[in-house]
Amino acid sequence: MTVNKPSIRGFIFILTFLMIIMLGFVGPSVAPTIEGAVLTQDAFNVEVAFPNLQFSNSVDLQNAGDGTNRLFVVEKEGTIRVFNNDHDTSVATVFLDIRSAVSAIGLEEGLLGLAFHPDYAANGYLYVNYIASGPRRTVIERYKVSATNPDQADTSSALTILEIPQPYSNHNGGQIAFGSDGYLYIAVGDGGGSGDPHGHGQDKTTLLGSLLRIDVDNPDAGLNYGIPADNPFFGNLDGFAEEIFAFGFRNPWRFSFDPVTDWLWLADVGQSSLEEIDIVESGQNYGWNVKEGELCFNPPSGCNETGLISPIWNYTRDQGISVTGGYVFRGSRIPELVGKYIYGDFGSGLIWSLEYDGVNPAINSELADTSINIASFGVDEDGELYIVALAGTIYRFESTATTATTTGTTTTDTTTTTLPFDPTTLLLAGGIAGVVAVVVIIIRRR
Repeated sequence: MTVNKPSIRGFIFILTFLMIIMLGFVGPSVAPTIEGAVLTQDAFNVEVAFPNLQFSNSVDLQNAGDGTNRLFVVEKEGTIRVFNNDHDTSVATVFLDIRSAVSAIGLEEGLLGLAFHPDYAANGYLYVNYIASGPRRTVIERYKVSATNPDQADTSSALTILEIPQPYSNHNGGQIAFGSDGYLYIAVGDGGGSGDPHGHGQDKTTLLGSLLRIDVDNPDAGLNYGIPADNPFFGNLDGFAEEIFAFGFRNPWRFSFDPVTDWLWLADVGQSSLEEIDIVESGQNYGWNVKEGELCFNPPSGCNETGLISPIWNYTRDQGISVTGGYVFRGSRIPELVGKYIYGDFGSGLIWSLEYDGVNPAINSELADTSINIASFGVDEDGELYIVALAGTIYRFESTATTATTTGTTTTDTTTTTLPFDPTTLLLAGGIAGVVAVVVIIIRRR
């Protein structure tokens, strides 16, 4: 089932920008020069992947890589649900419930990420990333699947791997994933507050504003994880955090590895001007808060760009307000997309593909114009792609590229939601966090 996208989005964007302007947080007025091509094709319809399932504040979808082809959906409040990867399935059971440990009060807080150990089929280990309170902190925790029920994790098996203090409730990152090297990668935002007030993005002595890389199989003395010897700051004498793999990020909301090239693709949510896509390499500095995408941010002009890595792609606020990273498509259902990085925007609902060979300028193509609040993307064991709506519906593409007339379409949700990963979250006087909420109202087609 597909329906036309409502035309109210333009009004929402105008309202959003008026709110931002009134609060004085509009970024630099100089438009960036973006190399590469922009193609518009809107050649793909979006359909509900599992019409008999509905989730609550879904923020991630993962598979266990254990040959069962089950899918696991992460719900922000602190639950993970598992179900068979069958279009007609109507049962999604609770795999893990840690709501008592999770703080989901803030719009960007909650249970944010899930990763299964590469040897999950043998050891049953899974890892989660969530925000806890008292004090506010990021928690990376390990659980083990039940010995008697493969569709249930053992809550008594919890082992805290790492905790990171969080000064504010926003910019928490949240993605965790294992690389082909067997190490666990952890995306951590700059800790929040408008403009990175503490300069965490460029501070290598903190874990904030970074992509971390740790060894969960070989812990160092006094830790529940180890530092890989080839981490860029391993053994340094400058006080730099040895867990850091790369730094200079604001709020890295979703990253993934291409299983063919092993490139690490990361989407970093911008402040007020640009959303960016990066190819992340060891030891590199991706610019925040000296730069926002390709633009100088602090200072707003004439910034020192020495040693800063520019994104392979960034886009402006006429296209969206909060980038959601995706995956390089390696499935078989949509041959047209094989080898292309698929990503979207939470606020605008636009979905694009990005082609990049590491040499030539990137080519960006619009695939679908939807009204979905895209919280995440996910893939199953066959590499087929899914779109995760915060409202609780899982979607997928149905190719229409060979038809005579193609139109970008979507199904719609009759919900009112606020942006949970708000790129313009503000820090008000006295340390009180204020949020510019983007309210997306979607009207069901009758």
